[in-house]
Amino acid sequence: MAPAHETSQDDNFAELQEHADLIDSDTFEQILEMDDDEDDREFSQGIVYGFFEQAESTFENMDKALNDKNWDSLSSLGHFLKGSSATLGLIKVRDACEKIQHCKEELPDDQADKDKAIDGIKKTLKEVKSDYEEVAKILKRFFGESPESEKDEKAPESPESD
Repeated sequence: MAPAHETSQDDNFAELQEHADLIDSDTFEQILEMDDDEDDREFSQGIVYGFFEQAESTFENMDKALNDKNWDSLSSLGHFLKGSSATLGLIKVRDACEKIQHCKEELPDDQADKDKAIDGIKKTLKEVKSDYEEVAKILKRFFGESPESEKDEKAPESPESD
């Protein structure tokens, strides 16, 4: 009989495969193969949680670059996060970051069209943040943690009684 932990890892990997629109399981599995101990997952978890820190910092910098209309910086940040997310197989995050990377090239000279394009960039940035949050929840569950946002969402449902 397999230990419960192995079954849990198999169930967690099956959940990743259910989210094929968000996570390329073949790419992510290559990261998992680098772990010394399949039960531990210390190495892959370190890579993923390092990505979380990078992504959150990069999103803050993207917001600043967008507010400052610093298209070179925004493009560079999109390129950076595209590469990091591609390494982990985070499909939607990678694709949205690629759009952001090319934002500068797509800005027209006409101000009305430029404003419309900037609105599109804002929408893409909002979507990539949402996709990131979704994939972060999935990966945190994979590594056996309850994502903070799920804890926060559950807290109001359980009012304290005196």
